[in-house]
Amino acid sequence: MHRRHRKKLPGLWLITDERVTDDALLEAAERLPKGRAGIIFRHYRTERDGRRALFAAVREIARRRRLVLLLAGDRRDAAAWKADGWHGHGRKRLGRGMIRSAPAHDAREMAAARLVRADMILLSPLFPTRSHPGARSLGRVRFAALARVADGFVLALGGVNAAHEPMLRAIGAKGWAAIDGLTRSPPARRKADIPD
Repeated sequence: MHRRHRKKLPGLWLITDERVTDDALLEAAERLPKGRAGIIFRHYRTERDGRRALFAAVREIARRRRLVLLLAGDRRDAAAWKADGWHGHGRKRLGRGMIRSAPAHDAREMAAARLVRADMILLSPLFPTRSHPGARSLGRVRFAALARVADGFVLALGGVNAAHEPMLRAIGAKGWAAIDGLTRSPPARRKADIPD
């Protein structure tokens, strides 16, 4: 990881997904803590014009709320669409100042992310997840073993939410990313939870 990003990368990331309505996505982006979170915009299956229009709406929120915004997929699109960086596989780095994030699901992908000197690695799935039903999860022990060799900024992804934060630090995660854990509306506060 480059030192220039070590202090700038937030520990909370919203991952976009076509399963989530556009309105719910935009509402979730608005709820992220100002200046302390990021968004990885995926929407791989959305047609290009629709994808770019939704990205522009997310980018407007990200700029206003000082959120880091990465575009998944093509590194040239990330630069052209004025993202802060890109997320995905590949050997090339972007120009100066761009953030590079890479996915990893096993030791081979972790080594590939280290080889390209990714600024951030999304290690997943930590737990079973709705976005990949039936996929084998890493669990805490395997996650911790892979995070130890990362030598950088590792985020936990897969069935993770805010309640897991204390445990995540213990297994080597610098933070967490989520789809459902951040796009579902926060539960309504019960009257007993509201202070007098």
